Amino acid sequence: MQIRLFITGGTFDKEYNELDGTLFFEDTHVPEMLELGRCKLDVNIRTLMMIDSLQMSDDDRVIIAHNCLQCDEEKIVITHGTDTMVETAKVLAEKINNKTIVLTGAMIPYKFGSSDGLFNLGAALAYVQTLPNGIYIAMNGQIFNWNNVRKNKALGLFEPLQES
Repeated sequence: MQIRLFITGGTFDKEYNELDGTLFFEDTHVPEMLELGRCKLDVNIRTLMMIDSLQMSDDDRVIIAHNCLQCDEEKIVITHGTDTMVETAKVLAEKINNKTIVLTGAMIPYKFGSSDGLFNLGAALAYVQTLPNGIYIAMNGQIFNWNNVRKNKALGLFEPLQES
């Protein structure tokens, strides 16, 4: 089973400029993360964009959905910024019903060394292999249906809107 992995940016892939204290994008860290995690899955990686999800437009979400629809793989993981992950998941749910898509991200950049990104990526890759068709969000070791999750900014984690 081949898994498509789309990169869109977000905190997951941010770098830190030590001179001026800003965060910026250079290139994705996903191949390095897969190697570090000793991933043996057949993963086809494609970078769609490298932006902060707060800067993501409706057109960007259409590009993500289009790529999900057009790819041959039925199992898809998307790395995404956490602030608007649910909005992108909603667009995907409106357009796609015959694939399993898991969005994931990080609260702390991978390059900071204390990131949750590696853990979240591993969880997303595991979940995408076993879940039925649908749109999901994998964060904090949990899987959520796209329409029953929110980012709790005060606690720095994702939680269900209502318990199942």
